[in-house]
Amino acid sequence: MSTHQGKCLCGAVRFTAEVSEPTYSACHCGMCQRWSGGSPFFAVRTASVAFEGAENIGRYASSAWAERGFCKTCGSLLFYFLIPGATYMLSPGVFDDPSAFRLVLEIFVDRKSPGYALSGEHPRWTEAETFARLAPPKAAHD
Repeated sequence: MSTHQGKCLCGAVRFTAEVSEPTYSACHCGMCQRWSGGSPFFAVRTASVAFEGAENIGRYASSAWAERGFCKTCGSLLFYFLIPGATYMLSPGVFDDPSAFRLVLEIFVDRKSPGYALSGEHPRWTEAETFARLAPPKAAHD
C-alpha cells in the first residue's frame, strides 16, 4: 500500500489516496471518450481516498452504478466512482506524481477512436471481453 497526494488544476480540491497497486487502466468506451473530450479515461483504483475541499466537487450520476466527479471551479476530471463497493478510480493526471503509475490494461478497445494507440505490452479487452470479465453476475431470476 502506498500513499499519494494530488489536486485539481486550480487546487480547490486536494486529496490523499491509498493505492495498493501503482497502476492504471484506460477505458475507451463512448461515455468515457465524451467525458474526457475524445480520449480514454485513465483510472487509478484506490483503496481509500480523503478529499479536502469536497464542497468543490461536482458529481454526475452517469449510470445506475457509477458517478463521475469533477472540480466545480476549474472543471478538472477527478474520478469515476463505483457505487457498489464505494470505489474511487482517480485520474492519474491529478496526482502530484503521475509517473508513479504504469498502464496495465485497456478496456473497450474496439470502441476507441482511430487517431491514437497506446504503447506497451498489456491486455487489451474488447467491449464483449470487458463485460464478460467485469459485469456483475446476473441474478437467478434474470
